Amino acid sequence: MIAIILYGSPGSGKGTQAKLIADKLGLVHFDTGQYLRELLYNPKFQKNKIIQRELKLNKAGKLNTPSWVLKIISQRVKKIASLDQGVVFSGSPRTIFETFGTGKKQIGLMKLLEKLYTKKNIFIFTLNISAKESINRNTSRLSCLVCHTPIMGTKVSSMKYKVLSCPFCGGKIKRRKDDRKEIILIRLKEYQERTKPIFKKLKEKGYQIKQLDGTSLPYKIHQKIIKLLD
Repeated sequence: MIAIILYGSPGSGKGTQAKLIADKLGLVHFDTGQYLRELLYNPKFQKNKIIQRELKLNKAGKLNTPSWVLKIISQRVKKIASLDQGVVFSGSPRTIFETFGTGKKQIGLMKLLEKLYTKKNIFIFTLNISAKESINRNTSRLSCLVCHTPIMGTKVSSMKYKVLSCPFCGGKIKRRKDDRKEIILIRLKEYQERTKPIFKKLKEKGYQIKQLDGTSLPYKIHQKIIKLLD
């Protein structure tokens, strides 16, 4: 039972690496962004005032309300741990509040993970790419509606993708709503101002954060992560 957290700016490959790690080690891949989008764009919740508030933030490229995110993620993590499953996060926790909470009233995700998995079994990695690379990757990315596999490349994104299908499962593919340049710039700003400050506090609390070059080929990054875990 281990917990792995992968950080990185939009398009750094967090989801790809999390999936590879989950398959390799038999962990549950918790894709926070995808989980939130499934809630926010679910037609059943369109009259829910909280969902509508959070949907506006999501569409604008801003991070969702930390207290709300922490609550729903904590519920899922407890469920995963109750089934004796390890977990790998792609991009969560994203803010200081989500990470550390407020103390006794609402504990942060790190304290919860320490309780469920113990501190020595929590591993943190950061995939580093430039802002330019982040924009290029996101604006030339499509994804499968079924298996969520990312499909990269400027040639692919310039095609009439509505007639294309996922090479992995055959599902329909489309461009994510938040993969526009103007939205990516906002998301990059949010990452710099609200997520990166977490790293300093984690180090102060004794956590090691392994820095990785996110521009390497995915399989090479995966091999390095597995080696570091060993």
